[in-house]
Amino acid sequence: MMVKNLLFDLGGVIMNIRRQNAVDALIKIGMADADSFLGDYSQQGPFLKLEEGAISESEFRNEIRVLIPVDVTDEQIDDAFCHFLLGIPKYRLDALENLHKSYKIYMLSNTNSIMWNSVISDEFKKAGHDINYYFDGLVTSFEAKCVKPDAKIFNSVVENFNIKPEETIFFDDSQANIDAAAALGFKTAYVMPGTEFMDLIK
Repeated sequence: MMVKNLLFDLGGVIMNIRRQNAVDALIKIGMADADSFLGDYSQQGPFLKLEEGAISESEFRNEIRVLIPVDVTDEQIDDAFCHFLLGIPKYRLDALENLHKSYKIYMLSNTNSIMWNSVISDEFKKAGHDINYYFDGLVTSFEAKCVKPDAKIFNSVVENFNIKPEETIFFDDSQANIDAAAALGFKTAYVMPGTEFMDLIK
């Protein structure tokens, strides 16, 4: 069946990320066990609850403060957390823009409101457009109240945008997410470290 839609993960596919940067930054402000909370593909504790939209930003920061024995500001917490994100190379924005001429383009991301409304928003603006210029629709975990690889978040994409999985290629850097999408009928493209999504489109 003809491919009409491209559905992209954000981190590790469009946005360069480095988990260790956030771990190091959080340790620097006093969160000694940061490594146990942050994963490459999934989070734990307050980080997961924020990503699921189960707690507010202020509740998240208060839970983080419990784990840090010194006083820290909201800005220090946010800045350390956002060290996870390295940025979006312009050539990937150019590729999305070009692909948009031939396909409907969507995003499905496990993310949180702190990153979404700061670094992520700013990175998409750096070529003179905003995020909505590149995508026909966006589903974020914190708004959907659900994270990949749960089938519910994939189904929300199908229902919200009235697309068919069999007409859609899903790009992700997590094998668990790829497997979940494939089980629901999506075509899939596993974006391994060191590869580019553009190279996986025939």
